[in-house]
Amino acid sequence: MRASPAAIQTPKLAATLLRQSFPVTRTRICFPRQLSFCQAESAESGVDGSFSVRTVPSNLLTAEKEEAKAVLNLFLRKQGLSNAAAARTINTSDHFIEHLISRLHSVHKTRYLVGRELTTLEIRDTLIPYLESLLEQHGDIMVDVVENFPDPPGKEKPRILSSPTSSSPNSKKLKAMARVSETGADGQLPPQVLYLVDLGLELDQIKLMAKKFPAFAYYSLEGKIKPVVEFLLDLGVSRTDIPTILNKRPQLCGISLSENLIPTMTFLENLGVDKKQWAKVIYRFPALLTYSRQKVKSTVDFLYELGLSAENIGKILTRCPHIISYSVEDNLRPTADYFLSMGVDVGVLVHRAPQTFGLSIEANLKPITGFFLEKGYSMGDVGTMVSRYGALYTFSLEENIIPKWEFFLTMDYPKTELVKFPQFFGYSLEERIKPRYAQVRESGVKLLLNQVLSVSEPDFEKLLKKKMKKMLDGQASISAKNTDDLGSNIEELKL
Repeated sequence: MRASPAAIQTPKLAATLLRQSFPVTRTRICFPRQLSFCQAESAESGVDGSFSVRTVPSNLLTAEKEEAKAVLNLFLRKQGLSNAAAARTINTSDHFIEHLISRLHSVHKTRYLVGRELTTLEIRDTLIPYLESLLEQHGDIMVDVVENFPDPPGKEKPRILSSPTSSSPNSKKLKAMARVSETGADGQLPPQVLYLVDLGLELDQIKLMAKKFPAFAYYSLEGKIKPVVEFLLDLGVSRTDIPTILNKRPQLCGISLSENLIPTMTFLENLGVDKKQWAKVIYRFPALLTYSRQKVKSTVDFLYELGLSAENIGKILTRCPHIISYSVEDNLRPTADYFLSMGVDVGVLVHRAPQTFGLSIEANLKPITGFFLEKGYSMGDVGTMVSRYGALYTFSLEENIIPKWEFFLTMDYPKTELVKFPQFFGYSLEERIKPRYAQVRESGVKLLLNQVLSVSEPDFEKLLKKKMKKMLDGQASISAKNTDDLGSNIEELKL
């Protein structure tokens, strides 16, 4: 028999109930702290230290549940579940989600007592370590623990029958979309929606944002959305760019300015991120400021490990802030090891082409390496090519490299020319390579591949004329010499 949520009020009683619920012969499943569920009923802090949340508005509870689900979904997918499997697990785990919310309120009870909302990062940084501790305890049965909470895996638990609309992920999205589009008694849209429309967002865009991230529909105007927008404007972000930024990352409005955004920016500025470039950086990748300091620091530490200076790390983050989104263990380190095996200076490569480190080794890197090996190049040659032109691996094999390779074979150059100048693959085949090479052939001169492609159009014309003049002068000199020689021969014959 499962104890009712109201009955579980103290850690001692919770532990007792757990012992009663779990047979001795089974692995005991122990959840730290309290197992009370978040029901917005009572409002006081009890003498035993428990916290109840009547004062927490229902819309805030809904937003927190959506964010807790997002955290759990990410966590389960990191354990190898597909997105669909993770969603199914979450869909049948309402009690566990309530338990996560209860933990949030227990850890941050002082914040709620003073009426302060938790930020997205605070929710994430509270729940992820807790989920990791549960995984360490329960390992392979973690999914069962989540689905059967608070009963042990395998034990039948009473199921609450509910309509499909109350539990399906789609229903959450539909509710969020409805919330931002419903009108009040005065016939007006919600204040935060009117504010966003005034910024230039269309109502359909706002609905899609709520669909993508349902918690956004419950963000307050004065508490979350407006302060972040004004902060971005103060940084120099154009008002016309705000809609694009919020569309890309509505979660940005859930981040605390004083405790997360500004400290993270200061941390990055100390590394060398150009303060004057923040508007461009945020526009390119607004998600940068929604990552935890721990996540940012792990990437930065890895870049230090590759031998990069703080100044160069700052330049990388300014030019390619997306690198923060790459997992150190799943992307950065394996990619670095792959290029190291080719003899590449990885520190130089990541500085020149950080976007390369977001590519799949199996789907992107190995096929291109294999292509050049098949064409007779050595691994050392390929390593030299990527060292000289880091963007080489960012091109499509079928749409870019193969067509240009086939045209290269028609050009009068040895294959070693590509090792010297792999930038060849970065130029447009139709607009640069073909027309310039046609001019070279028509002129009859000889130019290095680098000279054909890398110079500007005026410089190319000058170079071509200079080479043609030199060639013609040489031909005239040879012709004159031949004439002189012929004259000398004739004179000798007369004698």
